[in-house]
Amino acid sequence: MEDTESCRRHRKPSKMDYLEPCEIISDEEVEEIRTALEEGDLCTATEKLSKSLHDIENAPLNIAVTGMTGSGKSTFVNVIRGLDDDDGEGAAKTGVTETTMEAKAYQHPEYKNVIIWDLPGIGSPNFNPSNYLTDVKFDQYDFFIIMSSERFRHNDILLAKEIKSMGKKFYFVRNKIDSDLHACQQRKKSYNEENILKEIRDNCIENLHNGGIQDSKVFLLSCLDLKKYDFNQMQETLEQELPSQKRHVFMLSLPNISLPILEKKREAFRKQIWKWATLSCGVAAIPIPGLSVACDVGILVAQMIKYRNAFGLDQNSLEKLANKFDKDVNELKSVIKSPIVVKEINKELVTTLLTRGATGGLMFVEYLASNIPVAGTIVAGGISFATTYYMLYSFLKELANDAERVLKKALDSPV
Repeated sequence: MEDTESCRRHRKPSKMDYLEPCEIISDEEVEEIRTALEEGDLCTATEKLSKSLHDIENAPLNIAVTGMTGSGKSTFVNVIRGLDDDDGEGAAKTGVTETTMEAKAYQHPEYKNVIIWDLPGIGSPNFNPSNYLTDVKFDQYDFFIIMSSERFRHNDILLAKEIKSMGKKFYFVRNKIDSDLHACQQRKKSYNEENILKEIRDNCIENLHNGGIQDSKVFLLSCLDLKKYDFNQMQETLEQELPSQKRHVFMLSLPNISLPILEKKREAFRKQIWKWATLSCGVAAIPIPGLSVACDVGILVAQMIKYRNAFGLDQNSLEKLANKFDKDVNELKSVIKSPIVVKEINKELVTTLLTRGATGGLMFVEYLASNIPVAGTIVAGGISFATTYYMLYSFLKELANDAERVLKKALDSPV
């Protein structure tokens, strides 16, 4: 690997090297990696990076969805994973009667370490609320979502108190808000949606407060249209209150239903690029003839595929989005500008792109050295790190912009 020695050259880092914040790796870990690189110990640096990336990519997230029978728990389990009720195998069973008799795990289709648990309905004749948490093995969940399609009842409050006493977080979701609004619109001559939503939210909070639940967090949702009402506020609250590694995988697993979610996914991926670039430099496997570049092309291929799938730009996701909004899939594809999305992403394609990306990587060196942790210890020695970073950065930017255009097209918004 002709660039391995150049990756080991020593440079005293300047204060500019510390500008980039890293929320999903501690300052201590960054410093350990930096020190290993400065000492020429590329093996230790790549080992620490590999472990950090593995831990982040595979952080388990278990979300429990519970509440009164008929509150729409199973539908929520489906839509939060980007599925419809009639998607067959993998979709939680729904119906007008109680369909969940025991805790059932549903993996996210793209992120297998994210599991949504559909718990039995509170108050159903087949379940005793006093033994509920023990029966569903409460300690395996990161947090609980307590759902209701009406006012929160006595059993919901008892459950919340038990969850709190056991040191777990819980959030109240008032579901089927669209039905409430429709009923109000039919009954009232003067209809003000904002006032009605405030009235429902205040009533829920007051009801919970009277039951002894202080500072309750209540989110109004419609599982038929998650982009409306309080879904963005809910995901922002969960993102803030989850541990950093679980926060990362939670953000990536969210359905692509709004522009803020797409932007958060872009940011989550962007904060990882420097680690993949460092790792690629450290385990360089495929030198590109005629260039002073050595990158692990396999890393680039895997990350590019991951970006495309996370933004819902793979063929299957585009077809589902087209069906959901009654569009022709080619109509959605028409606004995709990146030529790479429609091709098979493989080593041959990436190797070809690398020959073009080397120049861009050289131009990127100054930016990297002043903005990325540990970059100063690598970039000074060559363009391997910079080229890998540039490739991922550029591809991520292209796909995020394409995903935004596709969503706007599906929603009939100006592209």
